[in-house]
Amino acid sequence: MTNDIAILKVEGLTVYQGSYLAVQDVSFELLPGTDTAIVGPNGAGKSTLVKAVLDLIPRSAGTIEILGRPIARLGRLRHTLGYMPQNFIFDRSFPISVSELVGLGWDKEGKRGDLFFSKLWRQDREKSAAVVEALRRTDAYHLQHQAIGTLSGGQLKRVLLAYCLVMPRKLLVLDEAFAGVDVQGAADFYALLNELKREEGWTVLQVSHDIDMVNRHCDRVLCLNQSIVCTGKPEIALSPQNLLATYGPGFSRYQHQH
Repeated sequence: MTNDIAILKVEGLTVYQGSYLAVQDVSFELLPGTDTAIVGPNGAGKSTLVKAVLDLIPRSAGTIEILGRPIARLGRLRHTLGYMPQNFIFDRSFPISVSELVGLGWDKEGKRGDLFFSKLWRQDREKSAAVVEALRRTDAYHLQHQAIGTLSGGQLKRVLLAYCLVMPRKLLVLDEAFAGVDVQGAADFYALLNELKREEGWTVLQVSHDIDMVNRHCDRVLCLNQSIVCTGKPEIALSPQNLLATYGPGFSRYQHQH
């Protein structure tokens, strides 16, 4: 038994998309410092689940607590959450630089009073320093002045990770963060993510199709096909029997060659 308070606790989560039952009666919790992967076939409800967990889409039933507080009453604690969507859709002609985008992740308020403008000045310096440090730690500092529309897929992933890093976070949610990145790029990103997770004490919840990477790097796996098929450590959850039950016949487990 452990006395750790769950970073995330989900009970009885059910989500409909129109008349379609996308997620049914899902319950799980994440303990601090863990890295949990959600795996399952296309259409299994993985992205729907994480969006519902973050209160980005409505749920039909169930409760969600983050840091012991209902998701609807997080208040300022919402800024302890980081989210990297599967597809970061934006107008590539929009004139915003990498450092400006990362700076949007900074959110510290000045308080009005005699020292209001002094506080704003100090916070502007803090913000600039935090942006530079986040870009350095994600190996993206050399991109700071580059327009985001010119970035490659792998570069954009690192910049979005810097966006999450520029403020202290407790929970980082990744929805197929490695989509569009080649095998070596994904391996490098996983190594960086693991390093930052250790240093920052992040709890990570990620959606992934890469069974091999999940087996190598995650602490826990949640197999989903509308409802939870199984959950546990990778060596248990990713057994041939459990993968067959989750994906059905015809599933082929791809192994990377390094």
